[in-house]
Amino acid sequence: MLEPTPVTVAAAAPATPVLERELAELFVQALNLDVQPADIDPTGALYGDGLGLDSIDILEVALEVSHRYGFQLRSDDENNHQIFRSLRSLAAHVAQHRTK
Repeated sequence: MLEPTPVTVAAAAPATPVLERELAELFVQALNLDVQPADIDPTGALYGDGLGLDSIDILEVALEVSHRYGFQLRSDDENNHQIFRSLRSLAAHVAQHRTK
C-alpha cells in the first residue's frame, strides 16, 4: 500500500528588491511615466505628492499586476490604500499572493 505524499505549504515569499524593480518597470511602462524605474523610491507614496498617481493610474497598474502575477487585485478591497501606499507595500502584497 502506498503512503500518501505529505503536502507542504510554502511560506509566502517576502518582497525583494528584484520584485520592487519589476514593479517599478511595470509602473513606468504601463503609465508612460517620465521617470526611470531606478528613480522610484520604493518607500515613497504612490498617490498624490509621491509619484503623483491618481485612482485611474492605480486601476491600470492593478490590471497589469493581475495579468502578470496571476492574481486579482479588486477595486473594492478595503486594504487598497495600504496595498498601494508604496512600491514596497505593493511588492509585499504581490509576493504574498502571486501565482506566477
